[in-house]
Amino acid sequence: MEGNMGMWRSTSKSGRITEGGGHGSRRTSNSDEDEEALRWSAIEKLPTYDRLRTSILQNFVEQQGQPHGGSKEVVDVRNLNMNERQQIIDRIFKVAEEDNEKFLKKFRARIDRVGITLPTVEVRFENLTIEANAYFGKRALPTLPNVALNTIESAFALCGINTAQRRKITILNDVSGIIKPSRMTLLLGPPSSGKTTLLLALAQKLEHDLKVKGEITYNGYKFNEFIPRKTSAYVSQYDEHIAEMTVRETLEFSSRCQGVGSRYDLLAELARREKEAGIYPEAEVDLFMKASAVPEAKSSLMTDYTLKILGLDICKDTIVGDSMRRGISGGQRKRLTTGEMIVGPTKTLFMDEISTGLDSSTTYQIVKCLQQICHLTEATIFISLLQPAPETFDLFDDVVLLSEGHIVYQGPRDLILPFFEYCGFRCPERKGIADFLLEVKS
Repeated sequence: MEGNMGMWRSTSKSGRITEGGGHGSRRTSNSDEDEEALRWSAIEKLPTYDRLRTSILQNFVEQQGQPHGGSKEVVDVRNLNMNERQQIIDRIFKVAEEDNEKFLKKFRARIDRVGITLPTVEVRFENLTIEANAYFGKRALPTLPNVALNTIESAFALCGINTAQRRKITILNDVSGIIKPSRMTLLLGPPSSGKTTLLLALAQKLEHDLKVKGEITYNGYKFNEFIPRKTSAYVSQYDEHIAEMTVRETLEFSSRCQGVGSRYDLLAELARREKEAGIYPEAEVDLFMKASAVPEAKSSLMTDYTLKILGLDICKDTIVGDSMRRGISGGQRKRLTTGEMIVGPTKTLFMDEISTGLDSSTTYQIVKCLQQICHLTEATIFISLLQPAPETFDLFDDVVLLSEGHIVYQGPRDLILPFFEYCGFRCPERKGIADFLLEVKS
């Protein structure tokens, strides 16, 4: 009860806090700002645990086919139902590319307003050499006799007797480079040039039988000093899903497995500084951040956000399917593979051939959204593409050109043509830069 304001507040079973005027008083439409300030004041008086789970939801009503502002209510973000979450996403992200950038700019403005610096990750690899001992000739064929011989030779190898005849293959040969935060980097190269091996090595997902030399660090820390898989995520070029699950269930399962990471800590520090400075946040930004940072929520708003920006909202209730069950298309399955990783809290992404099976316009839309995330949240994103379209190529800040295990070029995208002109290779007019680079390399 707030006697001095003449207002009453009550909490319903669903977690909503409603407000009304005491002593028969009513507020007119001219006092909307005062009412919203009162709601934020009421939220700030809550204990910290409740304050980080409470925000303002504005309900919209349809008039002549257009949404108009309706009532505002204080809600517990853990109790948002599916329709309310979908309503929030549709209102904030009407056009995925444009509205995603607008929202991220609002998010960044809220962070900068209170002087919070977002954490960043710089990935370095120095003198990295990766070798494999492979069978050659007929022994490389996956026949039943070869499998039996391989098993016997492995048993002898455990006893210190090495009878296998293998050939040493160098996949990456003394490569060095830096993947910087807030700069999206493109990895270019033909098949068998070592792109996948490089991405797997940076994410610490290489096979144990490969011989690795050199050093890989995250902000100067080696792999034995932290757990890389909690810091980075690798998006495979192979689509491996549970066929019986729907698209939404797949993303929700991935989100719950990965957790919220540092989102909750960031939100707690942000709320503390805003309370000290007397700043009231924008309702939509606050609602989204709180709904995507609650660790115990059964369904996160990040799932609906990922469905929207990847264009999967049209098939969210369709099963994924496989060769025996009819489900989503190959392009949608590829986007789902990407969404499984970006729905999590990791800001260091290594993405391998995410454009396979996608048309150029869809690839551009996905890369554009990733660029906005990279620039406005200072993420570290390293993407491998085989032959990107010119408009997609122009979205990247840096380029790494790989050829037969060697790095031919690493640096800003704007300087790659002058570099090859200096080397004697001039790009013809009306030719895509990515196509030209692949031709020069070969």
